[in-house]
Amino acid sequence: MRHYRSLADVSLQNSWLTIGVFDGVHRGHQKIISQLTVGAHANGVTAVALTFWPHPAGVLGKDEIKSLTTPDERADLLGSFGVDIVLTHPFDSEIANLSAREFMARLKEHLGISHLLMGYDFALGKSREGDATRLTELGREMGYTTEVIAAVSDESGVISSTEIRKLISVGGVSDAAKLLGRNYGLRGPVIHGDGRGQKIGIPTANIEYPKDKVIPANGIYAAWAWVDDRKYMSAVNIGINPTFTPDKQTPNVEAYILDFDQDIYGQDVKIEFVSRLRDELKFDSVKALVEQIQKDIAKVREVLRTA
Repeated sequence: MRHYRSLADVSLQNSWLTIGVFDGVHRGHQKIISQLTVGAHANGVTAVALTFWPHPAGVLGKDEIKSLTTPDERADLLGSFGVDIVLTHPFDSEIANLSAREFMARLKEHLGISHLLMGYDFALGKSREGDATRLTELGREMGYTTEVIAAVSDESGVISSTEIRKLISVGGVSDAAKLLGRNYGLRGPVIHGDGRGQKIGIPTANIEYPKDKVIPANGIYAAWAWVDDRKYMSAVNIGINPTFTPDKQTPNVEAYILDFDQDIYGQDVKIEFVSRLRDELKFDSVKALVEQIQKDIAKVREVLRTA
């Protein structure tokens, strides 16, 4: 998979293309990607996925949008499903004000599109005027065909990135995993914390996470920690450590990696959340805190043995 961040860097004679934010690359997205890659490769052409960064809703709206995936995470996921080229297209007010015709003409010039796949609710261009009907009209003019992919639903309704963000933000990581088709994860370097875990005999890895990603609700989680491509059971605390720092505003992500004793400061660690065990609590004493952590560790082993 090749990952580009500018349309100017790409020049193709023929491709199949899909366009979307694809945040999280969830099961609904995966259906589109599967049809893209199978069809493109059967026809001997390049499968291209175009995504946007930052999130268009964050640029066009008033609220900041926390993402499920960074651009690199998204590209890696798309590549794992067989996409040949991922283009992370910058999104700003200039792009937002282009007509559907103007934007598709640029894509046709650089990507040589012969077939465009889109989700059931997809639209682009100023005021979202480039819906499926309009893009099909433009395709007849520009020489590409179009295909609309139906939504993927489960018992709770249509799978969407918005719903997954909501689930994760309230700690519903196990339900989010069902919609994603995998556990939700965070990746970042291990940084120095306040050292309290070391002092009480339960050293934790303090993960510096991307600030523009969705973080699960404060609490204790059973999770997998990936270090040097090896997977370890882990008890993860997300929160402010109210026993010691009740006035802290920004939550820490701290992982106690079970059966592990290595110096990993500065190394990247990936955390995959499996289940939320409990709320973050304030304890009256360090002894009570340690006793609860031991119970949490036992619960983590129980949960992950069957995960």
